[in-house]
Amino acid sequence: MLLKMHLQLVTGPIDRALAGKAPWQIVAITTTTVLSFVWLWDLLSEDEGVYSRLRRRFFQLARKVPAVQRRIEAEITKINEGFVKDASQYGKFTTTLPGSGLNHGQILQKVDDYLSLGHYNWKEGFISGAVYYYNPELVKLVTEVYGKASYTNPLHADVFPGICKMEAEVVRMTATLFNGGKDTCGTMTTGGTESIMMACKAYRDYGRSVKGITKPNMVLSVTAHSAFEKSAKYLGMYTKTIPVDPVSTKVDVKRMERAINRNTVMLVGSAPNYPYGTMDDIEAIAKLGLKYNIPVHVDACLGGFLIIFMKRAGYPLEPFDFSVRGVTSISADTHKYGFTPKGSSVILYSDKVYRHHQYTVSTEWPGGVYGSPTVNGSRAGGIIAATWATMLNFGLDGYVETTKRIIDTARYIEDQLRKIAHIYIFGTPATSVIAIGSNDFDIFRLSAELNSMGWNLNCLQFPSGIHICVTFMHTQDGIADKFVNDVRSKVALIMQNPEKPVEGKMAIYGVAQSVPDREIVGEFTKCFIDSMYYTVEEAT
Repeated sequence: MLLKMHLQLVTGPIDRALAGKAPWQIVAITTTTVLSFVWLWDLLSEDEGVYSRLRRRFFQLARKVPAVQRRIEAEITKINEGFVKDASQYGKFTTTLPGSGLNHGQILQKVDDYLSLGHYNWKEGFISGAVYYYNPELVKLVTEVYGKASYTNPLHADVFPGICKMEAEVVRMTATLFNGGKDTCGTMTTGGTESIMMACKAYRDYGRSVKGITKPNMVLSVTAHSAFEKSAKYLGMYTKTIPVDPVSTKVDVKRMERAINRNTVMLVGSAPNYPYGTMDDIEAIAKLGLKYNIPVHVDACLGGFLIIFMKRAGYPLEPFDFSVRGVTSISADTHKYGFTPKGSSVILYSDKVYRHHQYTVSTEWPGGVYGSPTVNGSRAGGIIAATWATMLNFGLDGYVETTKRIIDTARYIEDQLRKIAHIYIFGTPATSVIAIGSNDFDIFRLSAELNSMGWNLNCLQFPSGIHICVTFMHTQDGIADKFVNDVRSKVALIMQNPEKPVEGKMAIYGVAQSVPDREIVGEFTKCFIDSMYYTVEEAT
C-alpha cells in the first residue's frame, strides 16, 4: 500500500499532464523527453567541461564569418611566407633520382655539405638540449656497431635472436637502475613519444578489459609532456590537465584527486617536467593510484638517465621509481642522457599484465598470427645494438661521472642566474633544466638577444619563459660562465629600455599566447611543419 502511494505521487502528475492527449502526442512527448534526458546526460557526463566545448564551438562559428575568415587567411599566408623564406635559404633540393647513382665519395661529400647547414655551434654547447653528448670515439664505436647490425630486425626473432637478446638486456639493465623487481618488464621504443604512447595504450586497454571503461581519460599536470595529448588524440582518450603550484611548479595533487572519476585509466607524474625541470610529488601521486586502484605512470623521458645516478653523484632526490609503491610504469629515453644515438627509449612496467595490454596481436589474419610489442612492426636492429653498446661502454661509473659533471654545471648556472636582478627562476630545478622568467621585461627579448650571440634556448608559454637544458656539452671549460655572463650583459642592456616590445621571430611567441582561438595558433604551427618539407622547386 505504501509503495502504491509513492508511485501515485510520481505517476499522478504525469497522468494529469497527458490527460486528453492523443496517442501520437503521448508517444512524441515521451520520445522527446527521453532523448532530451539522454542528450543532457551525455552533455554533463563528458570529461571535457561544458564551457570548453561551448568556447570551441563559438570560435568554430566565428571563423565562418567571411570578414573573420579573410583576416585569418591573410595572417596565415603571411606567417607561411616567412617560414618558406627561411626554408629556401638552404638552396636547391634534390627532387628526382639521378640517372646513374652517385659514387661513395660524392655521397659522403653531400652528407658533409648538408650537415654543415645551420649556424648554431652545438658541439661547443650553445644550444639547449637536442644533443646530449658528443665524443668522436663513441661515434666511431656506435657507427661500427650500427653498421654490423644495420640489416637486422627483431620482428624476425628466429632469424636475429642476438638483437632480441640485446633489447632484453637494455630493458633489464634499465629496470634494475629504476629499482625494478623480478616482475618488472618493458620494451624498447623509438623515443619518448612512443614510450608514452605505449603506456597510454596499455592503460586504455587495461581499463577497458578489467574495468569496462569505454571513455578513458588520464589525469596529469599541465606541465606533462605534450606527447600525452598526442597519444590521447591517437588513442581516443581525454586528458584532464591539472594546474601547478605557481611557486613550486609541481602539480597540485589535491586538485588531481578531485579530477579522478570512474573513467580515469591512468595518473601521470613527471620526473622532471620539460618546461621547468621540477619534479612532481611522485609519492603523493602513487598514493592516489593505490587509493583509487589506478595505474601511475612516471614520465622520466627527459631526465631518466640522470635521476637514476644522482644519488650516487651526491645529489639525492625524493623517491620517484619502482621503489615507490603504486608506481606501475616509467618511461626513460636512452637517447638523451643515456647518450645513445637518436631513436631509442625504454618503457617499463611493474608487471607483465600491463605490458600485455601494450602489445597488438592479430589472430585471424590470412598472413598468420601476428604480434608486435610496439607501434612499429619492423624495427631498426642497428639502433638497439648501438644503444646496448653505448650503455655497456659507459658502465655505471661512466654514467655517474657524467651525471655529476652535468648537475654540477646546472647548479652553478642556476646559482649565478639567481644573483641577476630583473629575472627569476621557475621553482627549484631537480635536474638539468633551468627556466627563466621576468616581471620587468618581455622575457622573449632576452631569448632574442641571446640568439643573436649564438645561443639557442627553448621558449615557454603560460606564463612566458625560456629555459636552458644543460647537457654534457655545457660542461666544457668556460661555457657555463659565458652563458651566465651573456645573460647578465643582455639583461642590463634590455633594462635600459624595458618597455620596448620584442621584435622578429620571437614576437610570434608573445602574439601566439594572446590569441584566444588556439585553433589559429595550430594553423600557424602546421605552416611551420609544412616548411620543413618545402623544396625550392615547388616554387618554380
